[in-house]
Amino acid sequence: MIHEVDEVLKRLLAGGALAGSGIDVSFEAPTRDWAARRNAPTINTYLYDIREDVSRRQRGHTSVRDERAIVVRRRQPPRWFRLSYLVTAWTKQPLDEHRLLSAALATLLPHELMAASELPGQLGALGLAVPLTVAGLHTESRSLAEIWSAMGGELKPSLDLVVTAPFPAFPEYDAGPPVTEGAGVRVRGIDGTLEGSQERRHLPRHLKSSPATGERQK
Repeated sequence: MIHEVDEVLKRLLAGGALAGSGIDVSFEAPTRDWAARRNAPTINTYLYDIREDVSRRQRGHTSVRDERAIVVRRRQPPRWFRLSYLVTAWTKQPLDEHRLLSAALATLLPHELMAASELPGQLGALGLAVPLTVAGLHTESRSLAEIWSAMGGELKPSLDLVVTAPFPAFPEYDAGPPVTEGAGVRVRGIDGTLEGSQERRHLPRHLKSSPATGERQK
């Protein structure tokens, strides 16, 4: 799931206001060693924090239906995780870095909610829209200054980018076959003899038929 979010971000940042610019998009930690090896203008998108958004946690299970709307499987609701990225621009001049950050901001802002059709692989197969927040209030337990200090680098202007993505929960199991006939009831007397010659059958509402027409009743 995380690598699919990376694919989405790389596609977004390579397009929009940065389309045709030839800017590299990197997901490596922007350490001093990395900065020394860099030889081209780059947008760095570093994943620095992963944690569950417990406010979105759901209980129970969801039903998976086939083309006939029959329940074929059941699964637990997905768990949602906040993926926090540190977005920075790297060039030789600070003003050029600011222009790149501005272009990245203009590219990401229109995508506050990404539809399932825009998402790849298993992420898109869940059929859920994914929210994206850029340059919002920093709420993580670690400050950006602490993150830069841990990487051994100097503080740079950055965008805090948060993608709240669903992660499929396991297990998923097959549902039982749909009901096609009602339950049968046989009534016996005290002496154990079967009363009547026919079995009494109670049909589910959706299987009941009109006695006059033979059509299923609604």
